[in-house]
Amino acid sequence: MPGSELRPQPQARAYEPVPPEELGRVKEVIGGISKQVRERLGVSISVDEQNSAVIVEPLTPQGSANVLKAKDIVRALVIGFQQSDVTELFDDDVILVVVDVASALEDKENHVRRVLGRIIGESGRAKRAIEEIAGVKIAVNDGRGLVGIIGDYERAMIARHGIEMLVEGKMHGTVYRRLEAMMRELKRRESTELWYK
Repeated sequence: MPGSELRPQPQARAYEPVPPEELGRVKEVIGGISKQVRERLGVSISVDEQNSAVIVEPLTPQGSANVLKAKDIVRALVIGFQQSDVTELFDDDVILVVVDVASALEDKENHVRRVLGRIIGESGRAKRAIEEIAGVKIAVNDGRGLVGIIGDYERAMIARHGIEMLVEGKMHGTVYRRLEAMMRELKRRESTELWYK
């Protein structure tokens, strides 16, 4: 067919479901970042309002590798991250980690709500403390029982460990001390690696 070689056919298409109550906010943010997503990742993201989902499609052969990255951006929006936070995911070294608290607690609603309250802490103090210790961004979606973490791989895994400790019922002080020790070890390792480079 003439002209078909100009635009490659999508090799991989991904759908990310969006709760209907979140669709308006997600659509608005996607409108603000879609040009950036096209340029930086080589993919398009569009909202399918009828099915309450976001469709991610590669625009270039290189874009196929970034479909999952774009899907993570949409997932982060659904969890509740702000636009400024999700744009950090354009960086190859930054990932999204999702802790499904509801599944870990077998969806016992009152228990899930109580544990999410522990993760957030009074006036958001526990969440802020983990963010500051690990150097990550955290969002809590209490409607779906999810906790999202945005950061580089090592720091995101340290924060995830802290969240999992809180889910297991560990005291906040114990969690903070453990995370601080893990961060000291990570920084020591990073400085040693820099020294040898």
